[in-house]
Amino acid sequence: MAQTLYVHPDNPQARLLVEAVKILRAGGVMAYPTDSSYALGCMIGDKNGMEKIRAIRDVDEKHHFTLVCRDLSEIAKYAKVDNSQYRFLKAATPGPFTFILEATKEVPRRLQHPKRSTIGLRVPDNAVVSALLAELDEPILSMTLALPGDEFPINDPEDIRDRLEHQVDMIIDSGHCSLEPSTVVDMTGDTPELIRRGRGDPKLLGFDE
Repeated sequence: MAQTLYVHPDNPQARLLVEAVKILRAGGVMAYPTDSSYALGCMIGDKNGMEKIRAIRDVDEKHHFTLVCRDLSEIAKYAKVDNSQYRFLKAATPGPFTFILEATKEVPRRLQHPKRSTIGLRVPDNAVVSALLAELDEPILSMTLALPGDEFPINDPEDIRDRLEHQVDMIIDSGHCSLEPSTVVDMTGDTPELIRRGRGDPKLLGFDE
């Protein structure tokens, strides 16, 4: 049964974040809030956790995971970013955007798109995630918490408990989140391409819509 940590959305309690990191480092899979919807997460090197998240979502290896990072410098460790891409990312982070970029050698092959050697990365604007990442000292391997057959991601931690308490190890409850996932932008081509319209406003990134 999942352990629930009730974390204040604006002033996260340090002792609870220490407990959350212990659970993650022990191989736990969590449901946690972001600046868009709730998400599923585990450690980067946790292969079993990764497969558990895929099973919960009912997706195959072609479905992108996202590395949730603290800042741009951490993104640059895991993705190849040129000067123009860096300026683009700087304008949109932190925020509810996910960027698909070419992965560096720091990213294990099993985390990359099997055909394109790409990875999704983002820096959420969320106090709980920021504090958790600071305590963890590395990115979270993550995927939106959208269950098979549902029209929208889950945004209510009570619903998460009802539906996933036997499938995840930890639920970080910080109240309701948005119903929208992040906006996804593919930056592997000559110009950025809007892949999914979500909570982030594409106009902030220069898109017409």
